[in-house]
Amino acid sequence: MKTESQHNNQLVEHCKSGDKTAQFTIYKQYYKAMFNTAFRIVNDRFEAEDIMQESFLAAFTKLNSFSGDVTFGAWLKRIVINNSLTALKKNNKFNTVPLEKADIRNIIEDKQDYSFLKVSDILKKVSQLKNNYKVALTLNLIEGYDYEEIAQIMDISYENSRTTVSRAKNKLRQLLST
Repeated sequence: MKTESQHNNQLVEHCKSGDKTAQFTIYKQYYKAMFNTAFRIVNDRFEAEDIMQESFLAAFTKLNSFSGDVTFGAWLKRIVINNSLTALKKNNKFNTVPLEKADIRNIIEDKQDYSFLKVSDILKKVSQLKNNYKVALTLNLIEGYDYEEIAQIMDISYENSRTTVSRAKNKLRQLLST
């Protein structure tokens, strides 16, 4: 893993100097993962493709701002997520409810067995969720972001991010049990 990280750092340095071969190598390494990230958020293959391409373009043009504090893949994924959320907001597909208007109830975890489900079945059900639920759940369960990071990414309060993720999980449970 360490040698892969060093190799990626070398590729990034070559990209900073305008090496097209290094850019293409990085593109080939990350394009599938970045497309999947965008697709899980926008739920449209063509739009996800556009977002992925725009994100790579933005990353390569702003490569000098990449500090190396995180891996290049994590930095690129953040660009893809931000661009995906911007696309959702631009198309008015991103619905949020202010916390003051939210109906907050204590949620009891169910003990139902979902081990028989296939990943593809679960992803189909996730795609049926409202966009803000789908985004919050994707960021939390698939991308691994915590509530605070989700709040920052989605530009909502910490409490609202917890509520949204919780409601999304409940809605997904409902869909999975039908």
